[in-house]
Amino acid sequence: MTFLELIFARLERAAAQAVLAEVRDGRELVSVTGGDLLSMVAQARAFIRARGLRPGDRCALYAPNSIRWVALDLALMSEGLIVVPLDPRQVPGEVAAVVRDATPSLACCGDAAFATTVAAVGNAAPPVVLFDEVFASATKSVEGPPPVRHADHDAVTIVYTSGTSGEPKGVVLTARNITFMLGCTNARLDQLMGARQDPERVFQYAPFCFAAARVLLLTSLSRNSLLTLSTDLTKLSEELKLAAPHYFVNVPIFLERVRRKVEESIRARGGFAAGVYSRAFRAYLKRQRGESDFSGSLALRLANSIMFPAIRASIGPHVKALICGSAPLAPETQLFFMMLGIPVLQVYGLTETTAICTMDVPGRPVPGRVGPAVPGIEMTVGEHDEILVRGPNVFPGYWQRPQETAKALAGGWFHTGDQGEVDAAGNWRITGRLKNLLVLNSGHNVAPEPLEHELAAHIPEAQQVVLIGNQRSYLSALVVTSGSNAATNVSNGINPAHIQSALDAINAALPHYKQIRAFHVVHEPFTVENGMLTTMGKLKRDAIAARFAAEIEQLYRKKSA
Repeated sequence: MTFLELIFARLERAAAQAVLAEVRDGRELVSVTGGDLLSMVAQARAFIRARGLRPGDRCALYAPNSIRWVALDLALMSEGLIVVPLDPRQVPGEVAAVVRDATPSLACCGDAAFATTVAAVGNAAPPVVLFDEVFASATKSVEGPPPVRHADHDAVTIVYTSGTSGEPKGVVLTARNITFMLGCTNARLDQLMGARQDPERVFQYAPFCFAAARVLLLTSLSRNSLLTLSTDLTKLSEELKLAAPHYFVNVPIFLERVRRKVEESIRARGGFAAGVYSRAFRAYLKRQRGESDFSGSLALRLANSIMFPAIRASIGPHVKALICGSAPLAPETQLFFMMLGIPVLQVYGLTETTAICTMDVPGRPVPGRVGPAVPGIEMTVGEHDEILVRGPNVFPGYWQRPQETAKALAGGWFHTGDQGEVDAAGNWRITGRLKNLLVLNSGHNVAPEPLEHELAAHIPEAQQVVLIGNQRSYLSALVVTSGSNAATNVSNGINPAHIQSALDAINAALPHYKQIRAFHVVHEPFTVENGMLTTMGKLKRDAIAARFAAEIEQLYRKKSA
């Protein structure tokens, strides 16, 4: 069966069962049954046919996640159209670049504000309709032809990369890519959840314009689950309580914030609680290294009895696992959740690999690694430790970019641009990204990510750490805090002496060319809104370097003076 046939068969079986829900105002769940969703899909399909759209036409979807977004997505693919999901949090200029590149025949927008952004593209703007127009008909039972049956090679979506540097590229994904991936995700989730009669509860907050979020959506629709959609990122804690999920997909920055919030709360309480937690965490880390700590073990048992149950309940009393992807997660954060009794299962992949290459096996995660290659997918290491991938998950090419496609797929392997290594058990570790390599003027190459993670671990109050040093004589760092007194250069208890102490500890074990010799404290967190992060929380390194060019120059003037 194709992925659409699998989904429609499941929705028919669940005609009277809630399959999809939205959280409204952080207080109310609004759900639809499988039958409701099928009626909405049929309604949207009738609208699409009335517009004269044909198989192979491209249609943009520009709106936050919603039940209607999902119905339109299924309707468009059922009519054989190629869905181009746009990022609802992107700035207008980036949206315009995607629209010009994809040249959709129609754009379906969530509201007038999104429609205005598309219209501003000018002559390249497609016709625009609002979701309200698509679902305006009072009749929700619309007969129509069966869904188009895709051939394996048929394109079903063009997903644009997040663009950490340069202009985003459109990644074409086929029916074969998605059908294969749904088989992989369903198999792994079966391992996690085991045999059960009741529907699984899943929560989703990442926008569907990202391949991983879309794969989770389609996987959830194909299995016995209720997927609840976040509608307000400022109310995630309230939404999570309502959704009560068994699992949900996260980006590292979210899990880092949860850990930071818990630890800050414990530190604020001070006294006995802070002491027990500190000793318990140290003991847990020692246990993972095979070391013993008798007094620490007592603290760990005490914390397991009186502290960790309340923390687990605040995160989600029913959570069986947290799934994490988009970037490597700091091992200390993964161990933090494991200590609480909440496993974190890492996933590695790119848009070009239909979001996934590796997945942790439930019950066997290795902190700091992202699991083994999914069965059916081959992975190896090429020149400069670059990870190469081939298999049914690999995309056929970039939209209207034949030269870049040929380069990415040279030799029959997809060249990921990521650096990595694999252990004897087949578990992969991501060590860096080739384009992020810092090349010092001494000729030494330094991958910034491991050092950034290590420095962040020594300064838990820091929100982000960015290493600088390309074509320089030594490395420097930007240490980002969450608000500060610029006059005193002190932020949330962080001061220059604290940072320097952390650098001294790290540098002592490093060769000279990897030592971080200067730093600058940034008093405004990097966010999507200020253009320093992608919407999935990845650093936009080129934008950061440009924004702080003067401060970076000053770091090197100080040392050379």
